[in-house]
Amino acid sequence: MTAPVRAPATAGRTLRIVRPAILLLFVVLFLMPVYVLVVTSFKPLDEADPGSAWNLPGHWSTSGWRAAWDTLRPGLENSVKIAVSGSLISAVLGSLNGYVLSKWRFPGADAVFALFLFGMFIPYQAIMIPLAGLLTDLELVGTIRGLVLAHVVYGIPICTLIFRNYYVTIPDQLIEAARVDGAGMLRTYWSIVLPVSAPAFAVTIIWQFTSMWNDFLFAVFLGAPDSWPVTVMLNNTAGSGAVAVQYNQQMAAALLASLPTLLVYLLLGRFFMRGLMAGALKG
Repeated sequence: MTAPVRAPATAGRTLRIVRPAILLLFVVLFLMPVYVLVVTSFKPLDEADPGSAWNLPGHWSTSGWRAAWDTLRPGLENSVKIAVSGSLISAVLGSLNGYVLSKWRFPGADAVFALFLFGMFIPYQAIMIPLAGLLTDLELVGTIRGLVLAHVVYGIPICTLIFRNYYVTIPDQLIEAARVDGAGMLRTYWSIVLPVSAPAFAVTIIWQFTSMWNDFLFAVFLGAPDSWPVTVMLNNTAGSGAVAVQYNQQMAAALLASLPTLLVYLLLGRFFMRGLMAGALKG
């Protein structure tokens, strides 16, 4: 009598062992730079040296964090003002645009949507000079309001696309029922569409917040020292050849600058993939 073949079972057990090992390897590789950032940020200046980057601090110190906070605090405040207000405004405008383009279609709606999509592919560098001229005419160049306006206008196309694809998944029967009951465009949006829009709002807010928080080009080209965000301040912490490089302060500053985006992902991340994939199911 022939013994039963156990190859599939053995292969399955091997796969269950190898797959977590590979994932763990990628996690370790990903966290290696984070480890260097964290341990270096807690070293005193005399220990913060590239030759001992992998060593734990002999003496744990927060001097780098204090120096980084004092340097970045104005930039952090400006970044919060820009990213929070800009992402919320972009999300609201994108939601209204997506609602109209998906549920209240009008003659030429497809052409308008195509123009929105075209705006996504215009690089920042191509619009810098006319954008600077526009903000100068509006007396907004070098101000936080000017940076918010630039980010909102440039972010409207992607926000419109996200909301439009999400709202396509809402059954048209709900909209028609609201119309039959006498609800107008805004009433239908407020009572029917907006309450189910949390995943799409999460996606756009995460996307826009991250983009605005990490922006450097708009900040340098259109900003001024009083409106510089944290990215510009972080760049200014880089040491020159004339002085000793303060690696502990630079590492602490890099961590401080990245914490807000990490917090946003932790708070809204569970909606992120749900909102991204919703538009792929229909339309």
